[in-house]
Amino acid sequence: MPEKVLLTPEEIARALARIAHEIVERNKGAKGIVLVGMWTRGVPLAKRIATTIESFEGIPIPVGALDIGFYRDDISKSELKSAVQSTNIPVDITDKHVILVDDVLYTGRSIRAAMDALMDFGRPKSIQLAVLIDRGHRELPIRADYVGKNIPSSKDEKIQVHLEETDGIDEVAIMNLARGRLSKENQRSYESGE
Repeated sequence: MPEKVLLTPEEIARALARIAHEIVERNKGAKGIVLVGMWTRGVPLAKRIATTIESFEGIPIPVGALDIGFYRDDISKSELKSAVQSTNIPVDITDKHVILVDDVLYTGRSIRAAMDALMDFGRPKSIQLAVLIDRGHRELPIRADYVGKNIPSSKDEKIQVHLEETDGIDEVAIMNLARGRLSKENQRSYESGE
């Protein structure tokens, strides 16, 4: 399926640096901030943002990893068993500004599940959302506080975020699923002689 690269490594780095500065500005400093990345790609994004904040604020930023599998409404129990990741939030989040970090904001269902999961760990002063990509198509009234890039897309397209830590490369690409299905159907027709 043909992909079109939307963000290069340099553009991803700039977007994350901007998000880091916006987080500090909105929260009037870095004190009391906890970044919580959602598995899989939200975790390395949260670590990168924390490193950037630490570089200009001079204080360590706690970073947690959150598995939302048990809170999702779109995965069956049997599918869930193979997809469970560990949750590790290294500090008490009560009265902290928790910044949820994810790679792509789409329907909002994952974020709803993440907020439910966070409540099991304490009562934050606020929950804010940082995403690298906002592609639209919300099914729930959820919006990101910090967005690396807004990428309007159709439901026939898939946004793929690749990160060095998980995929060996930094890039954001878009692929047209409808064209991919069409070409596979055409290929089957060709192979069967129809």
